[in-house]
Amino acid sequence: MSTADEAFEATAALDLAADADQRKNAGDSRRRIHPAWWVALVAFVALIGAAGFRAAPGVLMVPLEEEFGWPRTLISSAVSLNLVLYGLMAPFAAALMDRFGIRWVTSIALILVAAGSGLTIVITQGWQLMITWGLLIGLGTGSMALVFAATIANRWFVRRRGLVMGVLTAAGATGQLIFLPVMAALTERHGWRTASLVVTFAALAVVPFVVLVLRDYPEDRGVTAYGAPPGRPQPRAIDSTGAARRAVRALAEAARTRTFWALAGGFAICGATTNGLIGTHFVPSAHDHGMPATTAAGLLALVGIFDIAGTVVSGVLTDRIDPRLLLVCYYFFRGVGLLVLPWLLSDAVHPSMLLFIIIYGLDWVATVPPTAALCREAFGTSGTIVFGWVFASHQIGRPSPPPRRGSYATRPANTLSPGSAVPASAW
Repeated sequence: MSTADEAFEATAALDLAADADQRKNAGDSRRRIHPAWWVALVAFVALIGAAGFRAAPGVLMVPLEEEFGWPRTLISSAVSLNLVLYGLMAPFAAALMDRFGIRWVTSIALILVAAGSGLTIVITQGWQLMITWGLLIGLGTGSMALVFAATIANRWFVRRRGLVMGVLTAAGATGQLIFLPVMAALTERHGWRTASLVVTFAALAVVPFVVLVLRDYPEDRGVTAYGAPPGRPQPRAIDSTGAARRAVRALAEAARTRTFWALAGGFAICGATTNGLIGTHFVPSAHDHGMPATTAAGLLALVGIFDIAGTVVSGVLTDRIDPRLLLVCYYFFRGVGLLVLPWLLSDAVHPSMLLFIIIYGLDWVATVPPTAALCREAFGTSGTIVFGWVFASHQIGRPSPPPRRGSYATRPANTLSPGSAVPASAW
């Protein structure tokens, strides 16, 4: 055999070996789970951990009143401060994640939640409750609000982005459903301090996973976003602009567009018609019509269960259908439901009431995935920060002044009357 033949055979053998390695690597790549899914999983767990306190006020309010003799207005003030910061922190948290990174902002947020809940067991004065429940936990949960979910979905996913946003949004409701019965049982058997410590340990337990798994961008893992066209990952430039300045600048630019005001107005209505109206007034309204309060509360809990399914399904639909059409449908059905609710309230649970509960539960926060998608589409790289401002409008819409006792039953045609404005406002 000549030297040329030997060289040819050697080259061919090397080519075959290279092709085999390439096929093996391609097969391994197909079998290997994309890092984006691990990031989404840890984000889901982190949101569940942060949701622990959302179940706390309803369980711990009475024990705090009984032990310290504080008026309910004081405890409600601490919760109100928490809710204000929960909404207002969102755009600044998004800017902080851009400036300092997701995992560090998220880790500090979880530590703030843990500190606020843990320090509650040693407080003796009302102003201390304002610091723990109001300030610390408000800042922590505000930094773990929906902008955290939007940041993960927008950076790590191209395909399945709506699905991921829907699942991460549902994490908050899932966390409340998990923590509420646990905290209620612990408070009854071991006292409210034990229940408060559960929130502390739950939040701290997630921190190591956040530090080890979460990264700012797929490029930090040497990959592209899930579903992105193949190519060499490029390092991201760090924006050195101050977080507060960037958040305010994003608001100033977005406020010049009709899109922002349409989305913010819609989300304000969303807040007013969920937690502000049904979440606050459904139980007393049903009770004034003769329904036992425990039965009404059970129906409200059922709303939370269907909320999880509805949000996930909405995320799937957002990947396939124009988000604008989805929002029109969601707000329309919500308005119709509120208009007919006064005629559904009675002293017993009828099939029509169950139908309302199911539909309203599915529609509860189904607006989140399409709203986040429209913010990303309309405002580009500032979309997540703008979504934070839109979310703040949701919190502004949540407060709802309590009607006079008995007014639900004495004015059936106008019961829960703010709903009558929803269909027109939604359009």
